[in-house]
Amino acid sequence: MNKTGFSLTDLETIIAERATASPEESWTAQLLASGVERASKKLGEEAVETVIAAVSGKKSDLTSEAADLLYHLLVVLKIADIPLRAILEELEKRTTKSGIAEKASRKQN
Repeated sequence: MNKTGFSLTDLETIIAERATASPEESWTAQLLASGVERASKKLGEEAVETVIAAVSGKKSDLTSEAADLLYHLLVVLKIADIPLRAILEELEKRTTKSGIAEKASRKQN
């Protein structure tokens, strides 16, 4: 993996590999072992921090917090046994119509 070729799929793979590590040695393993409630709370904290960073207008803070948010989202998805592929497929389906039409269709369902 080089800096220009790193992807969310690479991160998903790293999270899966670290899931097998000792929780004493890996934050990822510790977070995965703690379960969905704790991992989800951490995801929520990171979401709030990302919003605060966005509002502050400081790009370096937003970049850092967005990275934390994506990482913690992938951890929660790992706990829920939802592969990134499923999220990408859902996003791809949504690109076939405008965001406004897509959101309106979800309200009808």
